[in-house]
Amino acid sequence: MKKLLTADAYINSIYDITADDLKRHGIYGLILDIDNTLVATHTKEADEKVISYIKSLNNQGIKTVIVSNARKERVELFSKPFNIEYVYKASKPLGRGFNLAIEKMGLAKEQVAIVGDQLFTDVLGGNLKGIHSILIKPIDPKEPWPIRLKRIFEKPFLRKKEFKDKY
Repeated sequence: MKKLLTADAYINSIYDITADDLKRHGIYGLILDIDNTLVATHTKEADEKVISYIKSLNNQGIKTVIVSNARKERVELFSKPFNIEYVYKASKPLGRGFNLAIEKMGLAKEQVAIVGDQLFTDVLGGNLKGIHSILIKPIDPKEPWPIRLKRIFEKPFLRKKEFKDKY
């Protein structure tokens, strides 16, 4: 159980991940969570910094797909400026969303990583699927109560884990 809840990397921010670092690790595709990974939970649309970052990754040969448990309207609105594929109501940590994303990218699962802020959805789902998992420190502590409750259960698994600036 402990291994399933252990990320391959612990990163402070999405912006600490570079295309060169990903390629050095054999990763050519990223499955990206939205809330508290790319933007604060209550932010509806991507800001210019996120848009520029994702487009830069894509231009450097890193494929990206947004995978979220949120409703279609939320994920579609958020993903529109990137002009990339997305999966809504992904049922993370179950495999459906991960399978669709990997299929959309056309990559082997060994070439894909999930980047997200939650152990019990993003990291667990990635580890169950056999893909790289990168845990991002949450952007904003002002989260809905179900997420705050999950954070309490995450704490024992994050003890002694150090978030770094590099992957």
